Amino acid sequence: MFKREIKINSKSFILWTFILCTIFLVVFLLYPSLVKSDNIKMMDEILKIFPEDVLKSFNMDISSISTAFGWLQTEGLMLIYLVTGAYAAILGSNLILKEEDDKTIEYLHSLPITRTKIALSKIAAGLIYVVAMVLFIGIFNYIGLIVNEDINDKTFFYLSISPLITSLVLFSLCMFISTFNRKTKTMMGISLGIVFGSYILNILSTISESIEFLKYFSIFALADTRNIIVNSSLNPVMLFISLALIIILLVLTIIKYNKKELV
Repeated sequence: MFKREIKINSKSFILWTFILCTIFLVVFLLYPSLVKSDNIKMMDEILKIFPEDVLKSFNMDISSISTAFGWLQTEGLMLIYLVTGAYAAILGSNLILKEEDDKTIEYLHSLPITRTKIALSKIAAGLIYVVAMVLFIGIFNYIGLIVNEDINDKTFFYLSISPLITSLVLFSLCMFISTFNRKTKTMMGISLGIVFGSYILNILSTISESIEFLKYFSIFALADTRNIIVNSSLNPVMLFISLALIIILLVLTIIKYNKKELV
């Protein structure tokens, strides 16, 4: 069962990872020439006219885009969070529902295996792919960066693994929500809505103190990227909350899946 899930989801994993790595490859190839020109210096000067709260929302107040590593801590990190988050959310929402859409759910339940084992196989395969994607992108970016410049290895390490926090929570949340649905198209819209809605809330929470409370409704706030960039460490409180959410949501997924009626 586990090998079946790994095989079925391999193509989407390769496609999503390839697209994101290709984007960063272009950046690493072009950035050295951009840095040598006056364009990047002009960009830093232009950014100074923006309100501090706006720069803060993209970490541009503590990181300069005059280097590829600086870009990675700002726009690049935003891209990684969104892509890995979207992939994890869609994967989590489809692992169970696709069986109902493909009309293979009755076959699976006719096999001499429990629903719990089916759910655990899907969860294990999904977790492996989400972790593999984040780690592969991290290794790829590290190689691309050290070829061109010196970087803070500790900061880079924590930045590279931080998407695991958000993507695994999104994976677990969307997988749990999928047990209440029967259509993959509907669930895909919900999943992407959660990802982008959560990211927008996180951005808005940094723009003004009056709406800072919005971060408590955003999954991306769990990563606390500013703490990583400034202190080169993960926020232990956010890490504990994330692990607790992942475990609770996955346990609830198994419980609900066992009670779900066949179509």
